[in-house]
Amino acid sequence: MDQLLSPDMDLNSAATDQRIHDLSGQKQSGLAWVKANVKEINAWVDRDGFALLRGLNIVSTNQFSTILETIFGEPLSQYIYRSSPRTALRNNIYTTTEYHADQVILQHNENAYSNCWPMRMGFFCVLPATTGGDTPLADSREVYKRLPEALRARFEERGIMYVRNYGDIDLPWQEVFQTQSRDEVEAYCWKNDIQCEWFDDGRLQTRQFRPAVMAHPQTREKVWFNQAHLFHCSAVDTDMPDSIGADYLPRNAYYGDGGEIAKEDIDVINQVYRELTFSYPWQRNDILLLDNMLFTHGRQAYTGTRKVLVGMAKAAR
Repeated sequence: MDQLLSPDMDLNSAATDQRIHDLSGQKQSGLAWVKANVKEINAWVDRDGFALLRGLNIVSTNQFSTILETIFGEPLSQYIYRSSPRTALRNNIYTTTEYHADQVILQHNENAYSNCWPMRMGFFCVLPATTGGDTPLADSREVYKRLPEALRARFEERGIMYVRNYGDIDLPWQEVFQTQSRDEVEAYCWKNDIQCEWFDDGRLQTRQFRPAVMAHPQTREKVWFNQAHLFHCSAVDTDMPDSIGADYLPRNAYYGDGGEIAKEDIDVINQVYRELTFSYPWQRNDILLLDNMLFTHGRQAYTGTRKVLVGMAKAAR
């Protein structure tokens, strides 16, 4: 097994990491083994917040979809109200975010900017990158604990307002909401507590108010559960705010009362994530199962060709 990359872990500890489950000696197909061990697999994720299944024989994307549905005990969720480009495959399996290989995707809990998010996620490595390309993780409980108390208190008290402008710079609204109908967009926004406004130039702007901190529904532990650091204007190209104006940025994050979030606070949040992030180098056919509230995920930059797929289920509000 590969060594776990972690700033606070012994280099030899990966060999005994109970979250890596080496199943290469199994004679059954990957799907048959999963069907026979569903209860144990879910117990691993419940206990540790994630589980890496390594060495299963998986022959197709369809089989991966069936494996996830078997583990999650329900059909996979459709990915609507997107924030990043990806390709939909069969049975609600998607490619992971299709940003350029030289870009790093910061740590995040999937759909933490929304009032509806998946509790469970499953990643499948079809082809690991030549170098890099790991999917780093960080414990959202530890992020909350390590942030300065005064910063936590501000975010907990004021919440977050996510502002999005849809158009040529980022994703068009048709892709985000998976429809060509303005009426369907407005209906979705009304149902999901999203404020939306159409402008004369055809641009759509949405605003959504969300808490910065949540309690996990099973463990009741507080978790840092937001994407303020990803949406904040400091995360975009440094020239963009000046060139198009802050009101037209593809995305931005404010306090829930409309106040600006200081870049210095975003820097602190990003530093805590860096301190707590660890990763496992992908191997072909790896499946990573994740509790989306307990652990964030991201992506390292990479070289070569990389193909990692994802499916989600167990929607929560």
